[in-house]
Amino acid sequence: MDLVFNIAKGRTAEKVADGGNLIVVLLKAAQADGVLRDHTTLAALLAATGNTEANFTNYSRKTIANAALVLTVDNTNDRTRLDTADLSWASAGGTTNNSLVKALVCEDVGGADTSRVPLLAYDYPYVTSGTALPLVFHASGLLQIT
Repeated sequence: MDLVFNIAKGRTAEKVADGGNLIVVLLKAAQADGVLRDHTTLAALLAATGNTEANFTNYSRKTIANAALVLTVDNTNDRTRLDTADLSWASAGGTTNNSLVKALVCEDVGGADTSRVPLLAYDYPYVTSGTALPLVFHASGLLQIT
């Protein structure tokens, strides 16, 4: 994980524990991390100059259902870990390809971008070519809070 959005600091694990689903949004252009982290909704982030959502062939946002999330409290090492299975887009690109730069994880509240809260962003330099597109989360999971 490369950054936690300012609005999400201290609440990501809490939101997941409360039962919210997460969505993954891929960007083919993104502002610098210091600017990106200040957006409070996905709609505001996508409306800002310099941020462009992916549009490669067979792209769609991925949902991570709460049931697929694993929240582990590690008292021995004084940390909490949030994890889920890695994701994949089959036949990503081919006709329309993208050079991707970021993968965002957003809290899906209310089903509209104006109420979706960006939580995490990962650097994701990947060029689509019509083959499977893997999104492999770090061995420590989506997020580790220490």
